[in-house]
Amino acid sequence: MPSVVGPIKINNVSSGAVVQMGDCLYIAPKVATKTMAGSGGFNTGDFVITNNGINLTNTFDSDAFDSNVAANN
Repeated sequence: MPSVVGPIKINNVSSGAVVQMGDCLYIAPKVATKTMAGSGGFNTGDFVITNNGINLTNTFDSDAFDSNVAANN
């Protein structure tokens, strides 16, 4: 569905990354990773102000496999 998107700022696209604009039928990622961070850990922009109280990130993961992408290669 077409939409109006405001300004877009892309600083870096690393290997394995996907940048998709507009309509898409199928995206098949080649790499899957899991990253955990606390409150305000991934804030990006030119002028960021974060006010966080006590923060605790639970990194326990009982799954052996989360995102299987072996068939996408």
